Amino acid sequence: MPSSPRVVVTDANILINLMHVGCLDLLGTLPAFTFVIPEHVVAEITDPGQQQHLAAALARGALRQEAITDLHELAIYAELRRLMGQGEAACLALAEARGWIVASDEKRRFRREVQARLGQGRLVTTAGLFVLAIRAGTLSVEQADQAKAVLEQHRFRMTFGSFRELLEDH
Repeated sequence: MPSSPRVVVTDANILINLMHVGCLDLLGTLPAFTFVIPEHVVAEITDPGQQQHLAAALARGALRQEAITDLHELAIYAELRRLMGQGEAACLALAEARGWIVASDEKRRFRREVQARLGQGRLVTTAGLFVLAIRAGTLSVEQADQAKAVLEQHRFRMTFGSFRELLEDH
């Protein structure tokens, strides 16, 4: 019996990075994962073009929107909201309450909170998503490296030269 997909709650910075390189639908091509976005993250996407891309991806089922629905989730969200932005707090609150993974490129305090609340291996970054797509056969190393170059033009830096290096490390 195949295992059910793992749910990844996705922050705005991941979505925007994927939109910059025309790869938002990549989220729908990773069969081991289901990607969701909190309504708070949807609210953070304010560029009209990006809003259109996001709406289209939601309509195609590449990802789905989720709401914080119960008191436990709301309490975690309120606590986290004092430490970070609304999208990050919503992602982490849902991941903690529902046992999900978080996709975000946030650093420092956010990463410390993810580690403390969720444990090791429950955070995936833009680079990590590209590695998953390469391993799943939905993206080539060359395509990922091209996307990396485009993201660097948008001031998003990755600390390695090529995705080939990441694949060799694991």
